[in-house]
Amino acid sequence: MDILQLSIKLVIGFLLLFFLIRVIGKKLIDQITPFHFISAIVLSELLGNAVYDENIPVISIVYTTVIWGGLLFVFEYIAQKSLLFRHFFEGQPTIVIRNGQIDFEQLNKARMNINQLQGLLRQSEIFSIREVAFALVESNGSISVLKKAQYQKTTLEDFNMPPHPVYLPVTLIKDGELIWENLEEINKERDWLKRELTSHGVSRIEDVLLAEWLENDGLMVIPHQHHQLEKVK
Repeated sequence: MDILQLSIKLVIGFLLLFFLIRVIGKKLIDQITPFHFISAIVLSELLGNAVYDENIPVISIVYTTVIWGGLLFVFEYIAQKSLLFRHFFEGQPTIVIRNGQIDFEQLNKARMNINQLQGLLRQSEIFSIREVAFALVESNGSISVLKKAQYQKTTLEDFNMPPHPVYLPVTLIKDGELIWENLEEINKERDWLKRELTSHGVSRIEDVLLAEWLENDGLMVIPHQHHQLEKVK
């Protein structure tokens, strides 16, 4: 491929991409939904392959981009006009924590496990599930959280209170497996943990989905079967 032909293809591809983004809007760049993310990848592949393949004429680049961009524009337009189509096209938020309780059915529908949920919460500066009243997984995979009243952000200056220590929650059991190093970190033994689990009505470590210790706030246990949040101080 000579330099002139490559230059023409690059310029045309750039102009078409610029025009496409201006027409469709910012969603393609923001990748708000999985569909937009995949659409951006496919579009880049179409342009990339067409530009560097000397057997593909310039008119094919224009035709491919116009057709793909036209389909995106039509779908976006219909989604703006039809609420039903918008829900199908963009998806809806999934409530994975409701009234402080994990909704395991919705968590499974979102194709998430407890590790991924904890990771998303930590990205929102929430290090304990006990702080959450409601949590919604958005269609782009991000999480929106409404904290319980006692955990909502205030400042000590508002109440003229002295500062107090801040503790990091420690996960002791996850998916039925005991995390020994975390148990040693809080200077507790297995017998102590078994007694605490028994007080929650759980006889075996394997029956626990998540057990989390927070200094001054006690142990939180989420059993596999009962799906109940319980806490002992």
